[in-house]
Amino acid sequence: MTLDPGSAAIIQLAWARRLGLDDDAFGAALASGERVVRADDSADRGVPPPLRQFRLVGPQWVIDAAAGIPDEEMAQHVTLLTLTRSRGGHGLGAAALFFADDLPLKQPAGEMTVSHGNPEAIELEGRCPPDDVNEVGLSDLENRYTIVHELEGRRVPLACGAYAEWEGLLAHLGVLVDPEWRRQGLGTLAASIAAHEALAAGLTLQWRTDVSNTGALALARKLGFSAGGIQTSVHLG
Repeated sequence: MTLDPGSAAIIQLAWARRLGLDDDAFGAALASGERVVRADDSADRGVPPPLRQFRLVGPQWVIDAAAGIPDEEMAQHVTLLTLTRSRGGHGLGAAALFFADDLPLKQPAGEMTVSHGNPEAIELEGRCPPDDVNEVGLSDLENRYTIVHELEGRRVPLACGAYAEWEGLLAHLGVLVDPEWRRQGLGTLAASIAAHEALAAGLTLQWRTDVSNTGALALARKLGFSAGGIQTSVHLG
């Protein structure tokens, strides 16, 4: 699916506000052809943008060091890590960004129970590998929709689709599935539930996953998201 031009403007506005830039920062940069940057000595991450327009937020010395490096190179994790390693830079990896302003509705094969409570989501995290838990970050996604299975009088969480609202404009999505219940379509279903709740709230959808997470990348494409860019980050110790 392709994004409506108005949705692209919403995404740029949300990211501009997220990074402390002026609302019209991206439009001005497109008109001038200049790189979008913001010097912030309290910032510990350098971040290239979505929607194929490079931006960099970080301390002034990072911005100065990056001045002569083409955008294509700066978008690579190894470049940002090389620039910052002498100052204690610790790589946080590169993440693919996807966006959507509409998605096909996925219907369950039969009846199911969806919980909006926190206990089920917390229990689900305890059933999943720490790397998966850390990448999805359910604790930061306040709107949670957990598919549960009734077993011997208790509700067992199988999968959770969730989102956090960014700047009143974007729904930042995440999905977590019990390893024993993967490859059965539950991740797709949980993601669809959360996504359509967010769309009903008037939000544009955002999906972010590590570039090496083939399962999450495939799920984003299967759901109908459009690729939007790469976010590369380092932590400055």
